[in-house]
Amino acid sequence: MKIRKLIMITVMFIIGISICTNIYALSPQSELIYEGIDVSNWQKNIDFTKVKNDGVQIVYIKASEGTTFKDPYLESNYKNAKANGLKVGFYHYLTATNTYQARKQAEFFVSVIKGKQVDCKLAMDYEEFFGEGRNEINEIALAFIQKVKELTRIDVIVYSNLNNVKNAFGDDVANEGRLWIAYYNNPNNLINVKSSWNTYIGIQYTSKGIVPGISGYVDKDKFSKEIFIDNSTQQDKTIINYLIKRGDTLWAISRIYGVSIQDLVYWNNIKNPNLIYAGNILKIYTNGNTETGNNNFNYVVKKGDCLWNIAIKYGTTVNKLVVDNGIKNPNLIYPGQILKIN
Repeated sequence: MKIRKLIMITVMFIIGISICTNIYALSPQSELIYEGIDVSNWQKNIDFTKVKNDGVQIVYIKASEGTTFKDPYLESNYKNAKANGLKVGFYHYLTATNTYQARKQAEFFVSVIKGKQVDCKLAMDYEEFFGEGRNEINEIALAFIQKVKELTRIDVIVYSNLNNVKNAFGDDVANEGRLWIAYYNNPNNLINVKSSWNTYIGIQYTSKGIVPGISGYVDKDKFSKEIFIDNSTQQDKTIINYLIKRGDTLWAISRIYGVSIQDLVYWNNIKNPNLIYAGNILKIYTNGNTETGNNNFNYVVKKGDCLWNIAIKYGTTVNKLVVDNGIKNPNLIYPGQILKIN
């Protein structure tokens, strides 16, 4: 009897492992339907009327670099892009080598774009390093992102190349900022890329684009709807009072409710994001499309997840998850997929 029980446990363990094989994918978060360009002083004077007539809808404008360089064409690019009805975003070229410099550059970036109408998420262009290790790179990125968000209450996205996306940035950075990737080959080749991001909301697909109204080459991009700022205020959102359970982390809670760790920290005046206590209440603002209740919520599938481990973690069964979510193949779920946990 004991031998039979041991065999059954072993078989279940092996099944669990086989089902939980990691699925790596880097794909658009939603359909890439917006044509975009990103510009700087390299393009000099731009005729944005011709740019608009060519079908461009979004323009990302370089605002600043370091702590002293303001792009000399920022004001004219902004004024003329807006005059032609283009959606505008701004980016900062990050050159910091420590977190102090990162925060100072964030402050400078925000001061440069102050008073301007922003349509798209702010962007951190972080692609060049100066001997920093991976941990330092991530700390610098987080310091910049969090400071900009603290000062503007606008989400910050990460622009970088494929090599950096795969090797330089970790989960904490991916959780704080969505991805705008520079990749000039067939985007279908990204499907098996292993990185801390599962999806991207923008792709720069060439640095040698030709657009009427611009002399020489220009970077061309495609964006999904997630590139735009959510203009709803906290007053427009649903407030959830979440009871912290043993084993909870801000990272896990942020993924479940689709908010950032920085927002959770800000909303709840948390001094140490790594230290939360079971039994305490977290205030969470949502757009009202997250199902909640005593035990009801939406779960965002992460890399390495499977129905077996999700069911164990939340005290339900694989069969119930299959039925509640209309899943045809219990062995196949995807990063970014939303599961109802009832």
